[in-house]
Amino acid sequence: MRIALVSDIHGNLAALEAVVADFTRRGVDAVVNLGDSLSGPLLPLETAQFLMAQDWIHLAGNHERQILEPHAGSGQSDAYARSCLTRKELDWIATLRPTLHYDAEVFLCHGTPDSDCEALLQTAERNATAAEVALRLGPFDGALLACGHSHVARSVRYSRGQLLVNPGSVGQPAYADDHPHPHVIESASPDARYAIVERRAGQWQAALYTVAYAFRPMAALAKARGRPDWECALLSGYMPA
Repeated sequence: MRIALVSDIHGNLAALEAVVADFTRRGVDAVVNLGDSLSGPLLPLETAQFLMAQDWIHLAGNHERQILEPHAGSGQSDAYARSCLTRKELDWIATLRPTLHYDAEVFLCHGTPDSDCEALLQTAERNATAAEVALRLGPFDGALLACGHSHVARSVRYSRGQLLVNPGSVGQPAYADDHPHPHVIESASPDARYAIVERRAGQWQAALYTVAYAFRPMAALAKARGRPDWECALLSGYMPA
């Protein structure tokens, strides 16, 4: 069983199409989208239409919730995405869940098992400590947990032997956040990111991939939408100095 994991697309259809081409070439049996698919100044409607046409498992991230509930911490990116979507796409978003048991040993979540707005393996700009990860995992006893939210690609073999995987962000290589304190997350590269997880000889393994794509048109689109922060992030993988 080979599963492609994508997350945090943020309306970047060009990056998503490049990732799909890459994992299709490598061969996978299933695809899981871990959420935060549309929010941003790029192509939310077109990205939603693309995703709705795929036979994938889709989760809701905090930004899906914020698109549906404009007063639940939503910002400029959520508002723009919502303004582009029709009732059909909004109804689709409303069907998505933030967590899901893929099977008896694989658990999927956007952030952590209990929160869509807290990262499992990251605390702001640093790696989470073992104690923080244990607290956020709670009683999870499966073999594999896949999560997103932080945009930081990581594969961690937990102390109990479980594999914890964040595929990174398909479409937003850098961003600024105020929770739990002001910080930036920067991948230092404009490339798209995803992961493939595979069960071999009774053990889950993960491979993290970076994929080059035509990012300059997406950066130009962000500039045209009045988002220089996104333009810089898409061009470089860094936030503006």
